[in-house]
Amino acid sequence: MTLDEFLQEWNAPGDRLLVHTSGSTGQPKPLWVEKRRMEASARITCQFLGLKAGDRALLCLPLDYIAGKMIVVRALTCGLQLVSVLPSSHPLSSLPPSPLSFAAMVPLQVWNSLRSPAERERLMAIDQLIIGGGAIDDALASELKEFPNAVWSTYGMTETLSHIALRRLSGPEATEWYTPFDGVHLALTDEGCLVIDAPQVCAERLFTNDVAELRPDGCFRILGRRDNVVCSGGIKIQIEEVERLLKPHLAVPFCITKQKDARLGEALVLLAETADLSSIRTICDQVLPRLWKPRHYISVPHIPLTATGKIARQEAQQMAAANSNV
Repeated sequence: MTLDEFLQEWNAPGDRLLVHTSGSTGQPKPLWVEKRRMEASARITCQFLGLKAGDRALLCLPLDYIAGKMIVVRALTCGLQLVSVLPSSHPLSSLPPSPLSFAAMVPLQVWNSLRSPAERERLMAIDQLIIGGGAIDDALASELKEFPNAVWSTYGMTETLSHIALRRLSGPEATEWYTPFDGVHLALTDEGCLVIDAPQVCAERLFTNDVAELRPDGCFRILGRRDNVVCSGGIKIQIEEVERLLKPHLAVPFCITKQKDARLGEALVLLAETADLSSIRTICDQVLPRLWKPRHYISVPHIPLTATGKIARQEAQQMAAANSNV
């Protein structure tokens, strides 16, 4: 979708827009959202970040998904000056060196920008940078911690019209804990999953699959997804926690998934874009706790990803099942 096409949709009669979920846990789903709630979300974000009319905001995300759409809505609602570039893995490469007040990127865009000295300098000059659409690993967080300006990780989903909480990645305020916006109320289910009550942006209470820890002050951190828990021999293992431990040590794309196992119930499986599985196994033996070590290692031509760059978990599990004898 182009910017002109989105603006036509936004200005067309009707109080709702059709958006699609990211599809990280299955097929993308259509969702009708109210324009007034998108405007409310835009105002909340701009207020939290101190953005004001005339500030320059970068649009470098696809307009097919809510994250890109909300950049435009923030500009329209709060009077920001929109600077638009084609979505790419290097969004700052062709951008004139003019100051930016605000930008939203996915982790891959940030990581790539850090590899280029010129792009890194432009990235560091953005007053407020928010990062969403995928996990931020420890190595990337470590690089961003030294940034002079504000860098944030976002928490949210299509149903909440982008994010409902931010956590600081840069400076002495860097933390693992997300701060929810005003008016957002949180709780946990008996299984430890986050429940979101954000009436300004979503009419219904949302029961997520995100396993979280919630502090008395309302701040929270995400441990992983409930459907990414592997129950192996009676031990519950969070897939994201295994990946987090391995990321600093593996130089090839990989992911953790699971297979059915007659003895254990479920077994951990590592998919990797390499034929050298013996080296991967050695690293896992050195880095992971005994009960977290994958039982199977599978070489794949590619790690399945969604259109927004997240690991496509169901497809990864299907790839593991197709190689169940490995």
